[in-house]
Amino acid sequence: MSAEGRIPAEHPLRTVRKAVDEVLRGMSQDFDAVYADTGRHSMAPERLLRAGLLQCFYSLRSERMRGEQIHSRGLFRWFVGLDRDAPVWNHAVCSNNRERLLNQEVGRRFFDRVLKQAQPYRSDEPFPVDGTFLEAWASPKSFQKKDGGEAEGGSDFPDPKRTHDTHASTTDPDARLYRQGHGQEAQLSYLGPVLMENRPGLIVDAMVRQAEGTAERDAALLMVYKRWKKRPSTGSLGADKAYDRHDFVPV
Repeated sequence: MSAEGRIPAEHPLRTVRKAVDEVLRGMSQDFDAVYADTGRHSMAPERLLRAGLLQCFYSLRSERMRGEQIHSRGLFRWFVGLDRDAPVWNHAVCSNNRERLLNQEVGRRFFDRVLKQAQPYRSDEPFPVDGTFLEAWASPKSFQKKDGGEAEGGSDFPDPKRTHDTHASTTDPDARLYRQGHGQEAQLSYLGPVLMENRPGLIVDAMVRQAEGTAERDAALLMVYKRWKKRPSTGSLGADKAYDRHDFVPV
């Protein structure tokens, strides 16, 4: 039996792969441009993108774990496009190629093409905006002094004077300590502001920002302005109380 025949007909990844394949066919020239004239010597970006989607869908916390899952699960092999006996890429090779191939511009083009597929289901307004807390895949213990010195009280105790000016994560320097609310523990994280269409519930724009106090409001202004430049209008925008600030809603 083929790998295709082993996937249940009603499995949701079938629909997802069909839509993704259509998008990737339209991006073929974009992918060819990142390779030398001698041909492709590394991972196909189409497979790398599909593997990244699996990592998001199934909350795989690392590329090493993603590789293990693709190696052992026929469903994942089929979705990525690997034959049953094909070796799975080394996680370090995945990291290097992701940084080179899946940059911000390529990711944006992929997102825009997916959004174009959903055009028949889209509406015009109203638009709610909100931010999503994204926990970084970095241990709190990696948040150490930039100069390499030990924390006050010894290495077994946290430094009570930790700030982003003096400390950074050794595994994810762009992550920031951030707490979702009063009384909650600060975690190394990012923020993912999104702009949505209220009726169909489709995300029409998204960003990933460093976890800072004004990141969500700054991103909302950028996304709304970008949409306004394409279609100037007097549409409405919805937001929760976190956006009720004078710099966002002037009175």
